[in-house]
Amino acid sequence: MLGTDDARPVGGPPPLAPPPAPVRRGRRHRRTLVAVLAALVVLAPVAWFWAASLPSGTWSVTDMGYPDDGGGPPLMDHAGMAGMTGRPVDTLRLPDGPADVDVTLVARAQTVRLAGGQVVTGYTLNGVTPGPEIRAVAGQTVRVRLVNADVPRGVTLHWHGVDVPNADDGVAGVTQDAVLPGGEFVYRFRAEQVGSFWYHSHQVADEQVRGGLFGALVVVPRGTSAAPSPTDVSALVHLYDGRRTVAGIGGDLRVPAAPGSVVRVRVTNTDSGPMRAWSASPYRVLAVDGTDVRGPTPVVGAATQVTAGGRADLEVTAPARIELGGVAVVVGNPTTPPAPAPSAVVDLLTYGAPTTLDPSTLGFDPSTPTRVFDYAIGRRPGFIDGVPGLYWTINGHLYPDVPMFMVREGDVVRMRIANTSGEVHPMHLHGHHAVVLARDGVPATGSPWWVDSLDVPDGATFDIAFVADNPGLWMDHCHNLAHPKQGLVAHLMYEGVTTPYRAGADTPNDPE
Repeated sequence: MLGTDDARPVGGPPPLAPPPAPVRRGRRHRRTLVAVLAALVVLAPVAWFWAASLPSGTWSVTDMGYPDDGGGPPLMDHAGMAGMTGRPVDTLRLPDGPADVDVTLVARAQTVRLAGGQVVTGYTLNGVTPGPEIRAVAGQTVRVRLVNADVPRGVTLHWHGVDVPNADDGVAGVTQDAVLPGGEFVYRFRAEQVGSFWYHSHQVADEQVRGGLFGALVVVPRGTSAAPSPTDVSALVHLYDGRRTVAGIGGDLRVPAAPGSVVRVRVTNTDSGPMRAWSASPYRVLAVDGTDVRGPTPVVGAATQVTAGGRADLEVTAPARIELGGVAVVVGNPTTPPAPAPSAVVDLLTYGAPTTLDPSTLGFDPSTPTRVFDYAIGRRPGFIDGVPGLYWTINGHLYPDVPMFMVREGDVVRMRIANTSGEVHPMHLHGHHAVVLARDGVPATGSPWWVDSLDVPDGATFDIAFVADNPGLWMDHCHNLAHPKQGLVAHLMYEGVTTPYRAGADTPNDPE
């Protein structure tokens, strides 16, 4: 019927057909293609970064990252040394000969009862943790034979703060292979510098140091005795299974001393974060990281902060207590109760006798450096070993694409360490001591502040300087030992030095 929806005029043209389906499909195809291309634009770089981060079976420290010559005279980088003969790290050691101090340390994985009664499962050296204290007189040659009884993944010993020859630095995959069960390795070095040091494993370092593979090393001045003394006490502070101890005691380390006796307490922080030491009695900071302070003055109402890996030698007069955050060194028989932690902290930038940091004081001129480096610590998302995460960066780069700080023997080096990562980092340079020139642009005015381990808080900047006088391949890393595994490790590399050692999944070596 006329007027209905399906009616059409008699003899009129047929109704218009709907648009062809292929046109609509073409539009959908174009939209899909655009979406796929957009996804590829986003995902392709992510896939590339993921693939680039995948670990190889073996790698050499000389192949990682990119060379940075610090703006100094041109150097031959390690890539340019292909086919050439350099100085292998194995040749950078003392000649064989007799030793004044000869020690054998046997590493074991075992459960042990600490001096304070706590039972821990971890690692020991000669059946104890901390390991035996090694003491020497300046100038003596030290020989340490390390034997691995049964530590499954192998072990090494790094001499923290001692500027040993490179072959004896104890870094698995860089200066030696890890000592596997049944194996041994002999370290030899001359104890040139007086001070407080320590030794610890640098193979699976985070796990093994936390588990107890460490000990104290003390070097005393010529003309004195290296024998233990009640007036010279080592106080290694360590967390075993979350419980703080001093010298393996989960309480007070008692030091017998007559009233008026002067006692040197060598505080060593073996953990991964900063700690504070303080006393209600006046005390002096005699040394930091093995270097004596010039003109140390009495400290009252302030704590001394000891960075992870760092040492501070404190002098007290008996009776006295040195508080270490839950444990203490008790000298003599003090009647005063434990003192609460003061809010003030000794500022080592100004502590001690005022000194000008010039060649007459330091032995070199930091104002005319051969090379100047930046070590800027940040954090960003990315991949390390194929695993996504929020990782530390160095100069904006993720590991292993980090700088190799290239030097030539004799160079004067300045380095600016800046931290914008959100956390404090205790930075440790192997094989060298550096002097702090400034913090946040404020020049140092106290006794020369020499360090091998330096806390760099978030938002802080430090300017340091040192002489490249110890040829080798040296780690320069955060001593919060979980952080190097997350990318916070670089190296100081001397021109012409090579290594035959490799790390990676197809080797036994895992320096972190």
